[in-house]
Amino acid sequence: MERILRHIELLRDGVPDWNQYPFNIPAVKKLNKIEFDPAVTFLIGENGSGKSTLTEAIAIKAGFNPEGGTKSFTSSLRPSESELHRHLRMARGVRREKGGFFLRAETMFNISTEAEDYAEYGWAKLHEKSHGEAFLWVVTNRFRSDGLFILDEPEAALSPQRQLVLLRQIHRLVKKNCQFIVSTHSPILMAYPGAKIFALDGDGVAEIDYESTEHYLVTRSFLQNPARMLRQLFAEDDDE
Repeated sequence: MERILRHIELLRDGVPDWNQYPFNIPAVKKLNKIEFDPAVTFLIGENGSGKSTLTEAIAIKAGFNPEGGTKSFTSSLRPSESELHRHLRMARGVRREKGGFFLRAETMFNISTEAEDYAEYGWAKLHEKSHGEAFLWVVTNRFRSDGLFILDEPEAALSPQRQLVLLRQIHRLVKKNCQFIVSTHSPILMAYPGAKIFALDGDGVAEIDYESTEHYLVTRSFLQNPARMLRQLFAEDDDE
């Protein structure tokens, strides 16, 4: 399948100050190029690793509103985007998206508010739904074939069961020529078969296989023997 987005790269020569945010984030400071998977690409890392900052920059570079929505959404209730997008070069494939969405769990309220202006176009009253219900309604009803979809930490709105629902919907849309770029902490989501996973950390940005991710290893270790891990976790406090 031909990619909608081929890659992004940091224009390093134009960075104004490597000691200022967001360029002082180690993963950004060492960023060169990320080659996207035609179907699903995950960006993972600890809090503060820069994955949401990078995801936001990719979305803005692709033409989406920083606060989320389709390319026609214009809400700007609390602008907080970084300057990173101004220093990225984005390479597109020959295939162009027919639609798309930038969906951020943390700005779902803003999307729900602006969506009220689109009621005549079939938008539900999202403020009358729970956070997770509104999130999945958007995915189910506004994600269409041949689309580009960028998601920032979707698991923040979803229970584990609902994450499985999201995975199924992603798979259905991949079969309809959609491309996804997703930042996440969820070992459930990043298990999507064949996806590219890029880990952001102090060493930069590197591709990693699923079973080598800390998310998978920690979750597997915990579920194999919760009591043992909790004993180890609490041992130092109990000694005190």
